[in-house]
Amino acid sequence: MLVENLPVPFDRRIWMEATTLAAAGYAVSVICPQGDYPRRFETCDGVRIYRYPLPSLAGFAGHVIEYAWAVPITFLLTCMVLLRDGFDVIHGANPPDLFFLIAAVFKPLGKKYVFDHHDLVPEICEARWSGWRRRLLRRICQWAERATFRVADRVIATNESYREIALTRGGRSVDEVVVVRSAPRLSDFRPVPSRLDLKNHRRYLVAYLGVMGPNDGLEYLLRAIAHIVHEWRRRDIQFTLIGGGDLRPQLMAKSCALGLDPFVRFTGRIPDREVIELLSSADLCVAPDPKDALNDLSSMNKIVEYMALGRPLVAFDLREARASAGAAAAYATPNDPVDFARHIVDLLASPERRAMMGATGRRRFETDLAWEHQADGLIGLYRDLLGDVS
Repeated sequence: MLVENLPVPFDRRIWMEATTLAAAGYAVSVICPQGDYPRRFETCDGVRIYRYPLPSLAGFAGHVIEYAWAVPITFLLTCMVLLRDGFDVIHGANPPDLFFLIAAVFKPLGKKYVFDHHDLVPEICEARWSGWRRRLLRRICQWAERATFRVADRVIATNESYREIALTRGGRSVDEVVVVRSAPRLSDFRPVPSRLDLKNHRRYLVAYLGVMGPNDGLEYLLRAIAHIVHEWRRRDIQFTLIGGGDLRPQLMAKSCALGLDPFVRFTGRIPDREVIELLSSADLCVAPDPKDALNDLSSMNKIVEYMALGRPLVAFDLREARASAGAAAAYATPNDPVDFARHIVDLLASPERRAMMGATGRRRFETDLAWEHQADGLIGLYRDLLGDVS
């Protein structure tokens, strides 16, 4: 399994896929960035993990340098895994859409390639860049996406929108694409008793969990909070933002400039136990991802994690947000921070509605979205590709 943008086991989706396949009898090796993990190699829960140092540089040039380093070293480690452990399948997760280059080398040796489609990379370029960079990168990414779909023997889509893209833009047949949603295990995400101390002596706690990058909408959230605090004079709401990312320092500076420091806490990345405590103590959670070509078709992990803990949430009205959350969320006008703020305040004023939405979300998680319901699709794909290993 190849992953470039996050280390393992921190990348929850890749880690659940890896451990699920290992438990089903497959020998699994993962190649990934080292991140903050001290060891370059270790075996954990039956999965062999090979890590490499990866620079994290901002801007256009930073991405070029990052990928120019990551792809060759991933190829060399793949060769090492072939000699040391052996493999039948390369399972590549994106972004970037470049692991097909590695798979193409090994396919003449009879190896299969599974494309685990996490993100719409051409749409990421469209959203993050402008001018000549956007035009150039979009063309490159469209070429890489087409090549990835062409080389892949099977495609894993994270939702029905991505499945449709694999069938149309990717030209794959129905029997070659399997939907495996991203979701935590039932045993990993269970609500715990609320802790009043996490509300910072305020009546309400509103929480955000996720990455803090260009497409995640934290600027919209800060503007919504500023409206609540300064325009509506609400001093009884604590906002806690969990997670890290490239924009976290700028967001903290913006929060300070908006006069929100007494009301907004940035925790950074924290252990899962603390995440569950914070979210379980929240009166509601937020998913401020703005509407664009990427977010409208993408499933947000945070939404399912909120639902797993029985938390109601406010989100912008996006296609896949509705597909995941349904009646567990209140939907604001896309990219309108004032309407987002209104939905937060309205939900806080209605404890009965919050309780109903939270229960609806937890029930949908238990019966449909949890990893236990997704694992069968993953194992079925591998049995179809390689046969039953039991």
